[in-house]
Amino acid sequence: MKEFDATELAEYNGENGQPIYIAHGGKVYDVSESKLWRNGLHMKRHSAGKDLTTDIRAAPHEVDVLQRYPQVGILKKEIEEQVLPAALDWLLKKYPMLRRHPHPMTVHFPIVFAFSPPVFIFLYLISGIKSFEITALHCLAGGIIFSLIGITTGLYTWWLNYLAKPLKAVKIKIPLTITMLTTEMIIFTWRILVPEVLDPLRGAGFIYLLLVFSLIPMITVIGWFGASMTFPVEKE
Repeated sequence: MKEFDATELAEYNGENGQPIYIAHGGKVYDVSESKLWRNGLHMKRHSAGKDLTTDIRAAPHEVDVLQRYPQVGILKKEIEEQVLPAALDWLLKKYPMLRRHPHPMTVHFPIVFAFSPPVFIFLYLISGIKSFEITALHCLAGGIIFSLIGITTGLYTWWLNYLAKPLKAVKIKIPLTITMLTTEMIIFTWRILVPEVLDPLRGAGFIYLLLVFSLIPMITVIGWFGASMTFPVEKE
């Protein structure tokens, strides 16, 4: 069976009539017949002619999909495999969902809890109904708790599936998430210590409002870059 090095593999990128080859685990596959690899690009993020052993760990499908396509060779030099602790390796083999799902499953909660306080504070300001303002406080508590969970699962997923590579999206998300969590904690503590911070609305109350509404752009940017890792935006 033909042996490919990285340079040779790169020639089979689907351009100028070339077949579309990709490598995984030291094996080279011809995926030219796949509709998902048209023009040598898969899901607008993975290019053909490369070793995708690391990338496929974060894919929403299992490795066995490659068995649908013919193996045309082997890769001379495999990437260095990530060595996992024995207990974690056993757990992932027994429950494969723990490899990709923990962060997507938990990240929706800090998102909704970050959007909620500004919404309920706004409803309180226009209606004067105190229960809206109290609900905002409860949502802040939820935001703090689930932000910590989201950060934990996010770091786990980044280390496990992306080998903790300094990806652009991650470099933006991490400091911004820490900033958002800090802001939530400041707002929550302020409201507990000064229950009437918005009654009446003046002076420090405006600063409090500014912090509350700053959660919206922060969680929007965090969510945008998080989604870009799974659903890349096609550039013209």
